[in-house]
Amino acid sequence: MTATAPSPDPVPRPLAVPPPGPRSEWDAWGTEPARLPAGAKAILATLLPGKAHPVPRRSAPVLTPSLLTDDDAAALRAVVGEDGVVTGDEERMLHLGGKSTPDLLRRRLDEPQSAPDAVVLPGDHEQTSAVLTLCDRLDIAVVPFGGGTSVVGGVDPDRGAHRAVIALDLRRTAALLDLDEVSLLATFGAGTTGPQAEELLGDRGFTLGHFPQSFHHASIGGYAATRSSGQASRGYGRFDDLVHALRIASPAGDLALGRAPASAAGPDLRQLFLGSEGAFGVLTEVTVRIRPRPAATAYAAWTFPDFESAAAAFREATQRGIRPTVLRLSDETETRVNAAMGGHLTRLSGCLAVATFEGADHSEAERARDEVDRVFARHGGKSRGEGPAQSWERGRFASPALRDTLLDAGVLAETLETAATWAGLPGLKAAVTAALSASLSAAGTKPIVLCHISHVYPAGASLYFTVVAALTETPQQQWAEAKDAASRAIVEAGGTISHHHAVGRDHRPYLEAEVGTLGMDVLRAVKAVLDPRGIMNPGALVADTPDRREPSA
Repeated sequence: MTATAPSPDPVPRPLAVPPPGPRSEWDAWGTEPARLPAGAKAILATLLPGKAHPVPRRSAPVLTPSLLTDDDAAALRAVVGEDGVVTGDEERMLHLGGKSTPDLLRRRLDEPQSAPDAVVLPGDHEQTSAVLTLCDRLDIAVVPFGGGTSVVGGVDPDRGAHRAVIALDLRRTAALLDLDEVSLLATFGAGTTGPQAEELLGDRGFTLGHFPQSFHHASIGGYAATRSSGQASRGYGRFDDLVHALRIASPAGDLALGRAPASAAGPDLRQLFLGSEGAFGVLTEVTVRIRPRPAATAYAAWTFPDFESAAAAFREATQRGIRPTVLRLSDETETRVNAAMGGHLTRLSGCLAVATFEGADHSEAERARDEVDRVFARHGGKSRGEGPAQSWERGRFASPALRDTLLDAGVLAETLETAATWAGLPGLKAAVTAALSASLSAAGTKPIVLCHISHVYPAGASLYFTVVAALTETPQQQWAEAKDAASRAIVEAGGTISHHHAVGRDHRPYLEAEVGTLGMDVLRAVKAVLDPRGIMNPGALVADTPDRREPSA
């Protein structure tokens, strides 16, 4: 069987593809409000002494009217079928963009809401390619849409200079198209969600092992298009590490990339599309490396006296090649807040680290745990048993939905992330924390800034910041100024503008500082070849023409 595209005799498509999980609300991350943990009210009472400005949810959005003509809709239906083109408000409002706090605030504050003019649902690569050819001819912009979990403006229904825009929803492409059990490769339709992929593979004894916080909603194509990094990245690798082959539809034509486990046949063109966010074309099929499902998992947790000693322990373990499946470190503030929210204020101090270890049996998993334990002990790490790691695993997908409940209470809770070398990590952490604190304090709301490491490499690590503050009367401006201050601090401290959230529209003003003017010209040149009329996700990743705007002052 070939693993670069569906074979003539592929693994039979299941009679019933596992259904996707519940779809998110139009104005919230999840499907129902999250309950605040036990200690949250006490923290909020201290943080918000009478300053909160709650932002109530609306009962229904007012959408911009569809600009798609009857002839447009008929031409699209000729490609994808009668039920493959939806122009009703109920479906359009579920494609208003991503799930960042600015996205959610906009849906609570402004009207009307900018909506795609239609939602188009192709069933496979051929239909996707035909839709792009048609939209290119009709001057209709196309925004590829998987789970809609972008937090950087990556799926906004932006028509740019075009007369209309569609959301190209790929959920009908969900399928396991090919399974090569000898080479351990699986080919999925791009719209397959994380849970669907795990169920399809699990039935055959395998796992992909990619579990980002957006796991319940995000898609395989979205993982690739944003260079996602799942929580088990230390054990399984980032998603771009897992990609073996891609099938791509673009307005200029189709591509099938990746045929061998390694190649010296020129530059690796897959890299042009990993992280491309639909700006060059649509990833329709993704072939990934898989593994047998582990038989055993061990858990462990430690506390360290401070972030510096813990980071040194993480660095040594990583550079020695020890590979737990999950490895996370919360700084002092995050450790205190998490302990308070869990109702055990006095149990933990310093910095908490948690890890999981997988193996073919318990002894294999426990050997890796013991090896990490010996390294951590040399840096002052004290074992805290399995409980904290098991508790983290139980709640690892729940925290984004807390933002919805906190907005109801007038609380800003948002995140941003970056990465740097081990040598640059302390300066980067200090600079971003200071920038966020100064900006939000100047707006009249002293914040709590939490930080953790969740992805490690021999040369460095990621930093993931969570910010909690009282909302002001101008919450969109409040966060925009704080995010700009943090982004400038990241650039100046030598960090990357995104480790795994991608660029989208929000980070685009800062990208040139990272890749250079010539680098931006290269990206624009690639877009000009693959998408000469600029219909693909206008404004995401790179502008069609040189964008010399400075970040806002």
